[in-house]
Amino acid sequence: MSAPPRVLTVAGSDSGGGAGVQADLKTMLALGVHGMSVLTAVTAQNSLGVQGAWELPAEAVRAQYRSVVDDIGVQAVKTGMLSSAELVETVADLITGTEVPVVVDPVGVSKHGDPLLAASALDSVRTRLLPVATVATPNLDEVAQLTSVHVDSEAGMRRAAEAILAFGPRWALIKGGHLPGDAVDLLTDGSSEHWLRAPRHDNRHTHGTGCTLASAIASELAKGRAVPEAVAAAKAYVTGAIASGFALGKGLGPVNHAWNLR
Repeated sequence: MSAPPRVLTVAGSDSGGGAGVQADLKTMLALGVHGMSVLTAVTAQNSLGVQGAWELPAEAVRAQYRSVVDDIGVQAVKTGMLSSAELVETVADLITGTEVPVVVDPVGVSKHGDPLLAASALDSVRTRLLPVATVATPNLDEVAQLTSVHVDSEAGMRRAAEAILAFGPRWALIKGGHLPGDAVDLLTDGSSEHWLRAPRHDNRHTHGTGCTLASAIASELAKGRAVPEAVAAAKAYVTGAIASGFALGKGLGPVNHAWNLR
């Protein structure tokens, strides 16, 4: 039996299993690719928030990446929590030498509002990580953090995309989930626009949405889809996962990564 497409996530661990590397690997399995991981940090995390976070040394991140890529190989890479400038720059250097699609989720804060990226690392994200991205997937809070562009309507999403594209990614996916109304995202490379809409589900259990979407895009790119088709398929998968998100613990539960398998 031949191996499925391989996707590597470079991200932090979520001990509660709803976001981070755990969400990434569940998404990849659900979408029929082989998921692999490079841990960048360990968090003590549950449905109520992040109680602690410990960054791994750059040497450990570099060794994990080389171990996987040099032996097994990859068809796409997804990045998530990179908490310091040193880790951002280490991962950017590694990605530069790996000629596959790269999805950058510029994680700034957790779903609960806990900071996951040092302010001193923002410039490294702008100048080192975003330029090597095939697709960058910031939400509106991350857009504001990276560009100082504040969006409060769909009309402002174009300006947000322009500001993100100025840092060098081939495509920007501006996630408008924080706006009222339908869940609308804008995908653009600066010349073509793709507006992706989905009904907003009345479900508060949405922990891991951003990680899941970025991993789904990477999975579809690894299968050989073009960026617009990969993002549309990922959006459909995430919409279903949000619709069937479930309560877990005393706070925000996760999206349901296995909804399409049941």
